[in-house]
Amino acid sequence: MSKQNAIAVFDIGKTNKKLLVFNEEYKVIFECSLQFDEIKDEDEFPCEDVVALTEWIKNSVNDVLTLQDVEIRAINFSAYGASFVHVDEKGNPVAPLYNYLKPFPEKLKGQFYAEYGGEINFSKTTASPVLGNLNSGLQLYRLKYEQPDLFNKIHHSLHLPQYLSSILTKKYYSDITSIGCHTALWDFTQRKYHQWVHKENIIDKFADISSCNHSEKFYWKNKSLQIGIGMHDSSAALVPYLLSFKEPFVLLSTGTWNISLNPFNDEPLTTDELKHDCLCYITHENKPVKASRLFAGHEYELQVKRIAEHFNQENEKYSSLNLNDYLVEQIQRNDSYGLETFSQRNLADFADDEHAYYQLISDSINAQIFSTGLILSKEVNTIFVDGGFSKNTIFMHYLTKAFPGQKIFAASVAQASALGAAMVIHDKWNEKNIPGNVIHLKNYSA
Repeated sequence: MSKQNAIAVFDIGKTNKKLLVFNEEYKVIFECSLQFDEIKDEDEFPCEDVVALTEWIKNSVNDVLTLQDVEIRAINFSAYGASFVHVDEKGNPVAPLYNYLKPFPEKLKGQFYAEYGGEINFSKTTASPVLGNLNSGLQLYRLKYEQPDLFNKIHHSLHLPQYLSSILTKKYYSDITSIGCHTALWDFTQRKYHQWVHKENIIDKFADISSCNHSEKFYWKNKSLQIGIGMHDSSAALVPYLLSFKEPFVLLSTGTWNISLNPFNDEPLTTDELKHDCLCYITHENKPVKASRLFAGHEYELQVKRIAEHFNQENEKYSSLNLNDYLVEQIQRNDSYGLETFSQRNLADFADDEHAYYQLISDSINAQIFSTGLILSKEVNTIFVDGGFSKNTIFMHYLTKAFPGQKIFAASVAQASALGAAMVIHDKWNEKNIPGNVIHLKNYSA
């Protein structure tokens, strides 16, 4: 029996680490997942165990290349952003993989923005709201001023996806999808590194920028493989949509955060957009993606728990509610777009838990209208919704009413970030055309 050609993709999230194998039709034919316990950095703040992660990558490559009936022809990586691995000349980490949630020193933050034009102007230029260590470039700035001896040991600072690739290839690259993700490194107006990167000699720590579709040869037991340089996971998740649909669209990716992504809006960020948590990503084609964020999934979970406890119900009940037209008409309308609106409501005012739940969805949608509206552009008439809320019929119904001029689709993509990382190096391992059915759609506006 002949072996099927395939690609292995490491999809590294903050919590879950996955290894997936796709065949030439982009069907998942192998998958494993695990979690690592965090360790602590020199300040006792939790961080990724980069040594354990490195060993798992090496061992997993050996295992996946011995799978029966599968011919692995390439390997690529998608991983979370805002995270650097600092390595020496041999590619070995010389510092912890610092947690982007670690607080950034206020004094150093003030020093930085005072030197480089102030928070508003700098944020507009770099499409990076003031986010502390989530602006990963500032992690290097911090090392330079707080730990100069460690800073001087660094030969390359690699964003996590590119570090993972270097474990195998020992080649070092920077990737635009990682650089462009609210790092405070990239000047979106000049389309190059911001001047501060040169002035502070941070540029010396960075490898050359290479295209997402670049790959390196890797030999395993005299077998030649193609190894991609990796991608930032949010940009990777956009790839299946950009390759499948040519008409302009907005992708509303839902989960803990609801992130509205518009790859067809290249207008510079305004002060008002920055104030309301807008930022920019960059696609695999080096094009800006205007995005807005809403902490909707997190707030939804809190309020569902509050409803369930008040009415003595199980949380799980609400994920399977069917649409009730009568309740749709009963809920209160309001003009507020704050996520906190429902949290301020008195649950005793509702006849039962389902009335309260419908009000929660209505209030959430009002916030979503504002958030998505910030990045919506006139040429877009389609909104794809993926993630948890795409499976919520009530949410999707209200969203359709909220955007009557848009075609609204619930979209389902298996392992979107990993799939995108596989697709960007398609021609390096796959002799077939990219299939047209990798995204499953349900039309709610029909």
